[in-house]
Amino acid sequence: MHRRQMMGALGGMGAVVSAQASDTKPGHGGGAGASGPLAGPHAHFCGIHMAKSNPKLQFLTQHYCAAHKSHGKDDMFQCVLFDSMEPGARLIGVEYLISDAAYRALPAGEKKYWHAHTYEVLGGGLTAPGMSADEEMNFMKTVINMWGKAWHTWPDLATPVPMGEPLLIWSLMGDGQADPVLVAERDRKFGVSDKNIRAKRAKTFGLKVPKVSQPRSMDTLGRQWTDEGEDKPTPIK
Repeated sequence: MHRRQMMGALGGMGAVVSAQASDTKPGHGGGAGASGPLAGPHAHFCGIHMAKSNPKLQFLTQHYCAAHKSHGKDDMFQCVLFDSMEPGARLIGVEYLISDAAYRALPAGEKKYWHAHTYEVLGGGLTAPGMSADEEMNFMKTVINMWGKAWHTWPDLATPVPMGEPLLIWSLMGDGQADPVLVAERDRKFGVSDKNIRAKRAKTFGLKVPKVSQPRSMDTLGRQWTDEGEDKPTPIK
């Protein structure tokens, strides 16, 4: 994946975030002419996260992501995670997204930290509020083959401050794994339909949704499409 492709997935979107700080000097926040790490286009998308150690522990998570060039290596997205879109939302974690090629090159011991996004895209769990339909679909075409490494640093939102060890996050990878209450909350909040999202993406990608089981242990490696055999997609006939 090239930086141009990633920036193309971000540029021109209605979901681009622009900081509103009045001081635009370097080191003093965003706005036109800002040069800090928050300068440039950002994309917002919403997904359902689950703890790898406890798949029943799930979170509706707001991602704010920017494309990043990683010292001459494969490009990636860097994301900050919040529990809502409201002013004063809690910063609950971070996520990095890398290409499939970059994931394949990782050391064997590192891969257990990374999850696939194939089901999140095709199963309708990932949405991009604020983007047009075409912008969202183009963004999903980029994300579907990417791998994520996410940690929730505020693992228990009932606590007044972040407490305890960070949670390694995993992705939903098959039907019946998502908490229906969270799916309904997402659909209601953004005025979307899980069923309609799935239908549109099935038509665009021409692929069946993955059927990958929830992780059996913290050492389980992510798979994109199936539990066993060659990990490849099944076309819709």
